[in-house]
Amino acid sequence: MPQMNRRSVLVGGGAALGLAAMPSCLRATEGTRLKSPFRIAVITDEISPDFDHACSVAANDFGMEWVEVRSMWKKNLFALTQSEIDEARHILDKYKLRVTDIASPLFKADWPGAPISKKREGQAKPDMSSVFQQQEEVLKKSIEMAKIFSTDRIRGFDFWRLDDPAPYRDAINAKLKEAAAEMDSHGMIFILENEMSCNSGTGTEAAKLLAAIPSKNFMLNWDPGNAAALGEKPFPDGWNLLPKNRIGHCHCKDTVMKPGGGYEWAPVGKGVIDWVGQFKAFKAMGYHLTVSLETHWHGGSSPEDSTRQSWAGMKAALQTAGALA
Repeated sequence: MPQMNRRSVLVGGGAALGLAAMPSCLRATEGTRLKSPFRIAVITDEISPDFDHACSVAANDFGMEWVEVRSMWKKNLFALTQSEIDEARHILDKYKLRVTDIASPLFKADWPGAPISKKREGQAKPDMSSVFQQQEEVLKKSIEMAKIFSTDRIRGFDFWRLDDPAPYRDAINAKLKEAAAEMDSHGMIFILENEMSCNSGTGTEAAKLLAAIPSKNFMLNWDPGNAAALGEKPFPDGWNLLPKNRIGHCHCKDTVMKPGGGYEWAPVGKGVIDWVGQFKAFKAMGYHLTVSLETHWHGGSSPEDSTRQSWAGMKAALQTAGALA
């Protein structure tokens, strides 16, 4: 079991003080849980690397019944020892939390033989073929972790972005389809995230990929923040292009566009994304799957404080959209 050091105790104490100072309208009443047509969740390591503390905040302060797992105790899920896995499961049971998906880094890798994007020139380049070969093990471990944490969903990506993916598109699609088939043999769903650093970053690009791979268990982890980072208006423009029956997950964060170009993350509700409109659209289509807070913005006094501020914005948008009692 991971041990808490003096610093973590101090951080925990500071979190308690922050909670005491937080307006009561932003705290869950002890023992109550959110009522929403969606599975409202948060990625735990956006709150704290201390999995117990992160789960306590999610359940007791935010009122959530679901969490998304990516790392714990500053370790990737795949690096956890058996005792840490057992402790993580105990913590989930203690707070009565369920896991939405395994937020794996599957296929965040270069495509073999393709030229490195000009935007990545000058960056350290690991052996591309070696990293590509490791993806088979990442897939295997992702399936293993999904079974351990009782979820049927695994997040993945569309390989690092190329300046011109067209010559490699068919081969990449075949690889993604192959992974989806392997997951399907275990009763699992591949939820591919539209990621601005990967080949499918916008709603427009994601729609094309979904059309090219019609596998029933190949779905989209819709991330409007990532789409906005590439200059798309995710709602309603990107959203209108997506096949709604292929959306299997959603990440909630916000983005602001910099005057000279580029983007910065923002607290939910303080950026360019129409989250109220997006939540209304989800509700109208009968969506009942996950909307997971992926803060990314670090403008608060700590990752936890930043996540609390983003949760306040997300919660307000859900309430305004009539998607949270």
